[in-house]
Amino acid sequence: MTAVILATACAVVYGTADFFGGLATRRSRVLSVVSLSQLAGLGLILALLPLLPGHLSEGALLWGLGAGFAGAAGLVLFYRALAAGVMSVVAPTTAVTSATLPVVFGLATGDRPEPVALVGVALALGSVLLVSQDRSAAKRGSAASVLAALAAGAGFGGFFILLAMAPDGSGLWPLVGARMSSITMVVLLAVVTRRSLRPGPGSLHIIVAAGVLDMAANVLYLLAQQRGLLSLVAVLVSLYPASTLLLARQVLGERLQGIQVAGVACALGAVALIAVA
Repeated sequence: MTAVILATACAVVYGTADFFGGLATRRSRVLSVVSLSQLAGLGLILALLPLLPGHLSEGALLWGLGAGFAGAAGLVLFYRALAAGVMSVVAPTTAVTSATLPVVFGLATGDRPEPVALVGVALALGSVLLVSQDRSAAKRGSAASVLAALAAGAGFGGFFILLAMAPDGSGLWPLVGARMSSITMVVLLAVVTRRSLRPGPGSLHIIVAAGVLDMAANVLYLLAQQRGLLSLVAVLVSLYPASTLLLARQVLGERLQGIQVAGVACALGAVALIAVA
């Protein structure tokens, strides 16, 4: 039950972080948002290290470095999709896709969830087929953003798997390694493409909020994964669009179509099934 609570809290925080990240990309370049938010998250994780100590090892840092590369690639693609598409479509598409790889990996490496939980997993993964539907006039742009969201989900899925491979007792050190590699990757990309990392006017506080919330969610995920099955924790975390959708509707006035509402309902039903398993 502890893992379920932590994973659900993680989903809420991830969704809020993504909302802020989406807002920031509408005011600043994507690489600026990613790099500065990653730096803000690094500050948080360094502050938390004394409170949640762990064993520093080569394995913890190496798995974290790999996770950071995958996560940074996913984040760049995700923020691009948010900037170009409808937030209430992009977020759920990325979420369910990011759950697919950890589920397959977990089942292949020995996870054996209860049958009811497996039904919840299937329901969650299937909800992307409903949530991704867009019959509005902007269908072409939406299709491009959905493709970017699918690619971002693959990057996030790799991030979850690689973090789970870190040795037991590593504490938060894998996240330190992940953040170091992600910052390095984004800065190098900016140098190669000659893109400025200066934030747009009035966006710095939004970027910092996105980075701090994202790292807080990473910490919750790591704690949940250490206490539960990867295949179930990843699915619960993947349902973070609930908070993103709520904020997008309240702040931006976005509206869901009927078929998308059905997809969200399927995702919420999946959470219930996994929780009672």
